[in-house]
Amino acid sequence: MFKRRITYLSILSVSLCVFMAVVVITVMTGLLVDFKEKNHNYAGDCIISTDSLVGFPYYQQFLESISKETFIEAASPVIKSYAILSYQGSYSNTNVEIMGIDPASFSKVTNFADTLYYHKNQPAAAFEPSYDTQLPGCVLGIDLALSRDQFGKYSHSDFAPMAAFEITSFPLTPKGAPARAGLGLVSNKTFYYSDDSHSGLAKVDGSVVYLPFDHAQQLCGMSGQNKRVTAIHIKIKDNSDLDSAAQKLQYLWNDFKASKKDLPYASLLNNVKVQTWKQFRRASIAAVETEQIMMILSFIFIALISIFIVFVVFYMIVSHKRKDIGILKSIGISKINIISIFLLFAFFVGLLSSLIGTVGGIIFLGKINPLESWLYEHFGFQLWNRMVYAIDLIPNKIEIEVIFVIALAAILACLSGSAIPAYQAAKMQPAESLQVNQL
Repeated sequence: MFKRRITYLSILSVSLCVFMAVVVITVMTGLLVDFKEKNHNYAGDCIISTDSLVGFPYYQQFLESISKETFIEAASPVIKSYAILSYQGSYSNTNVEIMGIDPASFSKVTNFADTLYYHKNQPAAAFEPSYDTQLPGCVLGIDLALSRDQFGKYSHSDFAPMAAFEITSFPLTPKGAPARAGLGLVSNKTFYYSDDSHSGLAKVDGSVVYLPFDHAQQLCGMSGQNKRVTAIHIKIKDNSDLDSAAQKLQYLWNDFKASKKDLPYASLLNNVKVQTWKQFRRASIAAVETEQIMMILSFIFIALISIFIVFVVFYMIVSHKRKDIGILKSIGISKINIISIFLLFAFFVGLLSSLIGTVGGIIFLGKINPLESWLYEHFGFQLWNRMVYAIDLIPNKIEIEVIFVIALAAILACLSGSAIPAYQAAKMQPAESLQVNQL
């Protein structure tokens, strides 16, 4: 049966399907894993937050109470709001999200220190402009400060350039009313560029401005007697289960909320949620996961096509092997043995196809980034334009589990496609298949 040319059609088609599956699933899985890791690094392990711009009070007491818990490694309060960023000396401005953080404690919870350029792994100095450490500094998302080239690279100067930005926010009282109704509604302050942050998340790097915690609290109207924040980011110790830790934090928060129910503005605590990083960033992650699911469904349809191709090939092989089948059955070969012959042949077709497709996919993935660079240099083609997409290299890390599943699926597809022709071959009667007009 291996001598028939049509056999190589099935091997080629299944090999091509395996090749495509190995390449595309490896790349897409790599992108998803990288995207999730960046979201995890940006948010921390667990987040206690409110969607309200008013925030919630008594966070300091809660931080003190959870600092005694053995499963918590670090915690950092954060203020999130929206503002207008105006470039001093220019008429241009843009809407941004401001994050008030204490860089030292925030870096213990997230990878903020590692995202800085001029103060990399020196978070305590993140808001100190190199040209004057006494000025109030700000850290811009890198896409707000610089532009990417076609290779995804940013052009930094040796030292942070002197630049001033006016941040205009709209502070609210604990009741949600404008905090400065009689003074023009808005609150503004000038900050000086001290660094930029490259989180690898396009929406974050293109819209977030990090400010010193105290300044952000004043800008957003959350200072005063009952100081407020919008979130507390928490890092869980490595040996603790994340879901269990989030559940414990929920119990702790419920007890804390109950203990503050008679205090002013305690109702603001009712809007606070305890979430893991996956839940907190679900709006961003869900879209990418949906794309992965759609891709997997597409490959399921490709697998069905492979099954149909194998079915046609084996049907033709059976029709051309009637004499051989008749001779085998005439000397006493059972139906089970006939079926076993064709299934064994299908298994070898699937195994050989998996081997060819997998080896080809691994070789292609090893060359995919140099190949993309060559295509760009000679034809101006990029699979992902780095000026648009926040990726450096195309993911090409081989996952043994993924390779095994794809190879197994290819073998099963071949076995499935050959099952009906094998059964038809087993049903043949020697008297019919060995007739003169059939020979």
